[in-house]
Amino acid sequence: MRILVLHGVNLNMFGRRDPAHYGSATLAQIDDALVTLGKELGATVESFQTNHEGVMVERIHKAADEDVQAVVVNAGAWTHYSHAIADALAILEIPVVEVHMSNVHARENFRHHSVLSSVCTGSICGFGPSSYLLGLRAALDAAEACAAGKVRI
Repeated sequence: MRILVLHGVNLNMFGRRDPAHYGSATLAQIDDALVTLGKELGATVESFQTNHEGVMVERIHKAADEDVQAVVVNAGAWTHYSHAIADALAILEIPVVEVHMSNVHARENFRHHSVLSSVCTGSICGFGPSSYLLGLRAALDAAEACAAGKVRI
């Protein structure tokens, strides 16, 4: 299994940005943990981060033509307003799991709504870096179910 993890705007600042909400783990540490867990679960994990919305859309388009079985995405602030990213994710015919390190529902009102959720298989939030690890497990489970014909995405 090959899983693509997409990190959106400002997430390269994990470890420095608002530690009360995001903790002290850096993006590199999160990516390392994902690769390690992926190996334990028999999956290859590739991570990608950008602060440019169009570049994110292009990476999603590229995933549609690759041998990727699922996507884990934390789009950061784009979660709340990027219909372009939602439309790109909707093109994918594989499971997409939305993750957030903080509990977005316990924060500012604008964070309570995700324009991505309707095109995602599911969402995980509020568990810090573990949100990504839980998201990876969920993405693998969903991809295996799709491969076995048990779930239609």
